Amino acid sequence: MNKIIYATTNQLKLDMARYVLEPMGFEVIGKKINDLEELQLNSIEEVAIDSSRRAYQILNCPVLKNDSGLVIPSLNGFPGPYSKYVEETITEEGILKLMEGKEDRKAYFLDALAYTENGKTTVFISKSWGIIAKQKEGTYGYGYDNIFIPDGQNHTLATMPTSSRLPFFSNEAYLKLGEYLKQKEN
Repeated sequence: MNKIIYATTNQLKLDMARYVLEPMGFEVIGKKINDLEELQLNSIEEVAIDSSRRAYQILNCPVLKNDSGLVIPSLNGFPGPYSKYVEETITEEGILKLMEGKEDRKAYFLDALAYTENGKTTVFISKSWGIIAKQKEGTYGYGYDNIFIPDGQNHTLATMPTSSRLPFFSNEAYLKLGEYLKQKEN
């Protein structure tokens, strides 16, 4: 079984990677890097690329890094790469306030997987679509889970235990990564 070093301490990200990549023949190993600060850049993809390259330099081996964020098209893509900062400052209540009076409540979580080996970084993208709720709901999860309703659902992610939430996130980026790594083997 091939190994993928995933520089993350986020259990949900590890669970998703394992959920998709282990059936494809990959063992996903989570690795904590104490000195890896994520820089605030202009896009989620740029943050993932920069983090992956710096993790590669620290670990000196092929490494996967992920950055993700909530994107709300009717707010011109906000909070996007500033998702963590917005969550810590204006919080979900601030997002709900910004959404007051908005007819278009579509939103998505953008996941950018950046895989770096031999100094080269390849990025894989997926989007998990849904809408912003009109009020907070639920107690599970973290972040924006209590205001995000996945497509086809009537309740937020925060109303579902972790194991029930994985199918509502797009696994497209992980599948593309797995296919990319399999092609490199041949």
